[in-house]
Amino acid sequence: MAKIVSSIKNEHYKVEIKSPTGNVVIADEPIAEGGRDPGFSPKELLASAFAACTSATLRVYEERKRWELQEVGLKIDLERAEKGNNTVIERKLDLIGNLDETQRTRLLKIAESCPIHKILNGLIEINSQIVSS
Repeated sequence: MAKIVSSIKNEHYKVEIKSPTGNVVIADEPIAEGGRDPGFSPKELLASAFAACTSATLRVYEERKRWELQEVGLKIDLERAEKGNNTVIERKLDLIGNLDETQRTRLLKIAESCPIHKILNGLIEINSQIVSS
């Protein structure tokens, strides 16, 4: 289970996000949205999690198979349409290395098994509560 803690104080829209191990990420809204842009926007963080998970999943698989995959380049485009409550995520993989078409096809299938891909494709239940006054 991911346990993330976040805090927003007096800086307009700047959010400090901490992991249980002490890693810190700054999120903010773009300048056009009223933020100061010192970090990723929330949508960018979501797309980043998807890219990181896909990349790591492919690397684990490639190492197990001992294929000649030197680099995985990813481009994630996340677009949410407020009207219709629809989100489309485009993921483009650039698999750099000495790979045949069968290996490339297999890696594409493996990309679809990354944990974040499964989360985004599955049913999501969000339970919220106020814990202090």
